[in-house]
Amino acid sequence: MDRSGIFAGDDPFAIARAWLAEAEPVEPNDANAIALATVDAAGLPNVRMVLLKEIEEAGFVFYTNYGSAKAEEIATAGKAAFVLHWKSLRRQIRVRGLVEREEGSQADAYYASRSLKSRLGAWASQQSRPLASRASLMAEVGKVTARFGTNPPRPAFWGGFRILPLEIEFWADGAFRLHDRFRWRRASPSEDWSIDRLHP
Repeated sequence: MDRSGIFAGDDPFAIARAWLAEAEPVEPNDANAIALATVDAAGLPNVRMVLLKEIEEAGFVFYTNYGSAKAEEIATAGKAAFVLHWKSLRRQIRVRGLVEREEGSQADAYYASRSLKSRLGAWASQQSRPLASRASLMAEVGKVTARFGTNPPRPAFWGGFRILPLEIEFWADGAFRLHDRFRWRRASPSEDWSIDRLHP
C-alpha cells in the first residue's frame, strides 16, 4: 500500500504530531481545537470544541472539569471520539477510542502552566451547570481569589482525559472530491495496527 508523502510512517501519533505542527502557523486560531463527541446515558450524542493539549506516544490528552457534561458522559461510556479539522491544509484526523483519566503530576504541571485567571476560573466554574448570572460567576471568582491568592492548587474536580485510540483516520482533500483516506485500526490499545486505504 502506497502511503507516501504526508501519510508516510509507521507511527500514527508521529503523523498526527507532524500534521498539527504544520497547521499551527497557518490556522487563524487554535490549530489544536478538536470537536469532541460523547454520548449520554440514553445514547444521545453530544459534541463540543475543546483544546487538545498533548499528542503522546500512545494517546491524545485534553483537560476539563470532571463534573462537566462531557466528563460525566465519558465516565458512563468509557469511550469518546474527536476530529481535528484544518481548513487551511484541507486535512482532518478522526479518532475513536477508550478514555482514561490523567489526574497525576502531568495534570498538575499543565494546570500550573495556565494563566492565573484560568486557574482561578477552574475553581469558580461549575462547568455545564445552570448559572444565575455572569455577576454571580465573577463574585465566585473573587471568593476563590481571596481564598487562594496567586498560587491556587489544581482542584480535585479538574484534570485530564487521555483517549487511547482504537481507530485513527487521516484524510486529505483531493481534486474532484477524490480524497485520500487511510484508516488505522486495532482491537485494543495493546495490539498492532492494521491500515486500510478507504474510498473517498
